[in-house]
Amino acid sequence: MHPTRTSVRLMPVAVAVALAAGLVTVTAPAAHAAAGADLPFTSVEAESATTTGIAIGPDFTQGTLASEASGRRAVRLGAGQRVEFTVPRAANAVNLAYSVPDGQSGTLDVYVNGQKLAKTLPVTSKYSYVDTGWITGSKTHHFYDNARLLLGRDVQAGDKVAFQATGVQVTVDVADFEQVAGAAGQPAGSVSVVSKGADPTGQGDSTQAFRDAVAAARGGVVWIPPGEYRLTSSLSGVQNVTLQGAGHWHSIVRSSRFIDQTGSSGNVHIKDFAVIGEVTERVDSNPDNFVNGSLGPNSSVSGMWLQHLKVGLWLTGTNDNLVVENNRFLDMTADGLNLNGNARGVKVRHNFLRNQGDDALAMWSLNAPDVGSSFENNTITQPNLANGIAIYGGTDITVRGNLISDTNALGSGIAISNQKFLDPFHPLSGTITVDGNTLVRTGAMNPNWNHPMGALRVDSYDSAIEAQVRITNTTVTDSPYSAFEFVSGGGRGFAAKNITVDGATVRNTGTVVVQAETPGAATFRNVTATGVGAAGVYNCPYPAGSGTFTLTDGGGNSGWSSTWSDCSTWPQPGQGNPDPDPGESGNLAKGRPATATGSQDVYTPGKAVDGDAATYWESANHAFPQALTVDLGSSRTVRRLVLKLPPSAAWGARTQTVTVLGSTDGSTYSTVVGATGHRFDPATGNTVTIPLPAGTSLRHLRLSVSANTGWPAAQFSEVEAYSTS
Repeated sequence: MHPTRTSVRLMPVAVAVALAAGLVTVTAPAAHAAAGADLPFTSVEAESATTTGIAIGPDFTQGTLASEASGRRAVRLGAGQRVEFTVPRAANAVNLAYSVPDGQSGTLDVYVNGQKLAKTLPVTSKYSYVDTGWITGSKTHHFYDNARLLLGRDVQAGDKVAFQATGVQVTVDVADFEQVAGAAGQPAGSVSVVSKGADPTGQGDSTQAFRDAVAAARGGVVWIPPGEYRLTSSLSGVQNVTLQGAGHWHSIVRSSRFIDQTGSSGNVHIKDFAVIGEVTERVDSNPDNFVNGSLGPNSSVSGMWLQHLKVGLWLTGTNDNLVVENNRFLDMTADGLNLNGNARGVKVRHNFLRNQGDDALAMWSLNAPDVGSSFENNTITQPNLANGIAIYGGTDITVRGNLISDTNALGSGIAISNQKFLDPFHPLSGTITVDGNTLVRTGAMNPNWNHPMGALRVDSYDSAIEAQVRITNTTVTDSPYSAFEFVSGGGRGFAAKNITVDGATVRNTGTVVVQAETPGAATFRNVTATGVGAAGVYNCPYPAGSGTFTLTDGGGNSGWSSTWSDCSTWPQPGQGNPDPDPGESGNLAKGRPATATGSQDVYTPGKAVDGDAATYWESANHAFPQALTVDLGSSRTVRRLVLKLPPSAAWGARTQTVTVLGSTDGSTYSTVVGATGHRFDPATGNTVTIPLPAGTSLRHLRLSVSANTGWPAAQFSEVEAYSTS
């Protein structure tokens, strides 16, 4: 699910920020166990490996490859280029997260300790580049996919495994190394699907054989031997039975709709095999899910590998006391799991979820409330269109011990919300426990709101928060924007109240620790912050006059006492509080909103005003003229510009033809300095100074580039504007 509110303030969109972000090892506060699932594999980021390719990122801009990558970085390989991983543990298998250009497929050659394997790793864009035009604010997304391979040999810690591109460009994100156990044996007394005619080669249609085995094994076990099985339609009437495979690397079912049923008497146990679908687009009216509907009470799902489906489990009806644990959810076009009302006593724990196309884990109390259910100790990474975990209504819900990283557009790490989407909806009630969670690089720019979403969001979207919301022992690291957000996402100013934040560690948040945008109240105790980007608190309830948000200091807080001083502007990441006069020698353009006629990949406009000469904006290639525009916030006297390219000697000398234009209203521009060739030379720091005529006053500074002798695009690493000559 995803908030779809239109903009409720006419405020500038915050510039996306590129934060230094690599593989991060984080734990919950010392009094608590480490957050996340117990995983049988170890992940290694491509950017930390040895490569002959090109590193991309970091970047937080919606719609870029780097922004959807783990750690917001990846490595791009052209033909003949490779990335070589140092194996972190004993392993005999690897899963690789990657992206290839839309419409292309190919293979990667695989090397172990320099020896090329006979087998290759197929890569494809078939399951990527998803468009959901009916979701306001979405862009083409879901760029990555996962491919796995049994190496056919054991490798040890310190060994080298390399992947080399052949005929197609491949962007490599992360590799998971795992020691896969041999195939399990058939349980005594079980009914094998092969005995009912299933084809383990995957050539024949095994649907009826599976149905017959389920009917024959009522009260017992259906055995799915090693092999691949193709199902062309879903199973139904599944109750009082166990479906068991030899392990999810060994028993594989090819099906986009495995179980579809509105009810069951329960006692269904599904474990230890893979269900891999063929879902390439998201069609919400289709039940393209591993489970669609109900498994009935006292059921379980464990040890499963679920991939290339719309949703892993979309659960309606009766699923009391269901346990979903130790599964992997990869590459769904929508949610990983959604408890869609009437979920009582459901436990979802120790699962791994990567690259979901909507909320990774969600409870949505439609028709009947979800009650007494929990999401605990899950590891969630890269949901690319919504939240890591979302709780939409429900009673006495628990979200505990989860590790969530790298949310993208329209999403927070955790959302506690009264957004109803449809009626009859059951708002939050009782006690909502949010405890011991770790959030890394979570929160995102919401293009519908024209401002950011926090790492942890409490949202009185369609009604006031009446439940007791208890947020305890939280770690927030490297949020691109705020740590805690309190908002009424529908723009109607419903109160977010009865909230306690007790025990939190906030490190390197881009803008503020607390982003309060609606009336309400919260008490904060033992919340410590370091590396705060702009100010401690943004407290500007909307709509104007709707009330106040009261922050009560419960003691033990430190590092975030300042308040953002101007509710007419949004703090930019790393900006600091607004200064009415940056001083005669200050750079008027630093940290200001920047836009462009186009940009190339991760080289976005904000890179030209981020204060870092090593990052840069690059326009669309082969499309002169191209322009970069910086909003200085108000009309300012500007006497000179300083334009920079990265100072590295790798940037050869070049001349760019630049026209300087200015505007006071953002619509009518006049020429300040006509088209002139400016030479950038690393021998002199790759810096150009452009004096402006006396009396030049402008708010919107535009640089139009019509030629570049070094590259077929406009390029600036820093655009600086000064009021002194």
